Amino acid sequence: MMSGCTICATDVQDILSKAVDVMRDSGAEFADARSQTIRNIGVSTTNGELRQLVQKSTGGVCLRAWIGGRWGYGTVTSFGKDAIIDAAREAVRNASGERKSDLELEPSTVKCHMGAQVRIHPDSVDLSEKISAAIDVDNAQAIDDRIVNRVGAYSEEVKENCLVNSAGSDISWQEVRTLCRAMAIAADGQRMERYYDGPDSTLGFEVVKDADLELIGRTAADEAIATLGAVRAPSGNLTVISDPMVSGLLAHEAMGHASEGDEITKRRSFLTDAVGRKVASDIISMYDNGTVAGAHGSVPFDDEGTPSSCTRIIENGVYTGYMHSLETASQLGCRPTGNGRAENFGKRVWVRMTNTYFAPGEWDKDELIADTKDGILCDKMINGMEDPVGGCFEAKCLRGYIVKNGEVTDMVQSFTLTGRSVDILCSADALTKEVVLDGGMCGKGIEDWVRVSSGGPYMRARMIVGGGQ
Repeated sequence: MMSGCTICATDVQDILSKAVDVMRDSGAEFADARSQTIRNIGVSTTNGELRQLVQKSTGGVCLRAWIGGRWGYGTVTSFGKDAIIDAAREAVRNASGERKSDLELEPSTVKCHMGAQVRIHPDSVDLSEKISAAIDVDNAQAIDDRIVNRVGAYSEEVKENCLVNSAGSDISWQEVRTLCRAMAIAADGQRMERYYDGPDSTLGFEVVKDADLELIGRTAADEAIATLGAVRAPSGNLTVISDPMVSGLLAHEAMGHASEGDEITKRRSFLTDAVGRKVASDIISMYDNGTVAGAHGSVPFDDEGTPSSCTRIIENGVYTGYMHSLETASQLGCRPTGNGRAENFGKRVWVRMTNTYFAPGEWDKDELIADTKDGILCDKMINGMEDPVGGCFEAKCLRGYIVKNGEVTDMVQSFTLTGRSVDILCSADALTKEVVLDGGMCGKGIEDWVRVSSGGPYMRARMIVGGGQ
């Protein structure tokens, strides 16, 4: 089904248009007005019992005025005409001051009204069914006394946006995201290990309906128990086969953040002035693509009304470009890429990723392993760290396997991966054919979180491995 937006009634759209006119009449060179509501449901269960149920809704309007190279913002948690017009005047006042530049923005002019492309809209599903999904994936983990804690989780987000700008755009769109997760914690008196799994998407409740929750929960439990027998990982400069999650972490943390246009304009990225430079082996191509159907980070438009697009960041080892907002595109003489994103209507727009991933290669996974004489195979990540200034990579893997003479042997405990991003990518010599994306949240600094995904194929490269526990 396709569900239309509820906040973008004609009267709200008319008020946004009037607010834009007020900002232009007050001296704004460019202006936009965006209304938004965000509805969230989060369910968490532990050991078969409901532990947390969160239902919340927020909404309001963001007004922006561009004058003399600076933005002025005005926000209001009301959809009333008087409050919105007052916030529009505040945006103009906040943009006023000494002229910084004569930059002219190149906003899109789009007239489009679209609902979420989902088969089962979460709004049509009773809350009890969502709670049952979390409990079912939780209970499915109860396979062995060594499973000491079971967690089931369900979450959904429905985001409705309307945007009008002074270039003539008149847009409304809805975003839906649905997630279901299992996490099993196993213990044997000596050690404690965990494993997690479950789908995420910009699809609707069909994500849950189409999933085998019993299998997801049971697999998480089986793998947590299996990890209890893992040995300590080796250390050193080793051949590493990163799984799609760890490949994605490299794409996102090491190269993605450093390719955000506002890091480039401030010259805080090791990739400043890197366009045309060799930064990876010939087999490596990397993209940020907000148009991937169903992916967690996909958006039809960014929060400036620019249509989402696919940005080539690396092409056959050569660095090709950056992600942009309206402002950074003008500063660097490029076209906006649809990466101007804000956490919500009350936060400012930054350059942010959508779905960031390495392109596929030509190997089957089994062929790649069989071709590896001595290395370590990653299995899921725990976390990673960005370093856009220094260009280094650091990640913690949940677990892995030793590869010896083309065969997978011992399972190993959690370990770390480090190295210079360019060195790692230049050492890459094999990629598998399948690309997998994994959804999550990305923060910029200590706040401003947006929905993203990252991923790629299995990748063979050289990295520094730090033995785990």
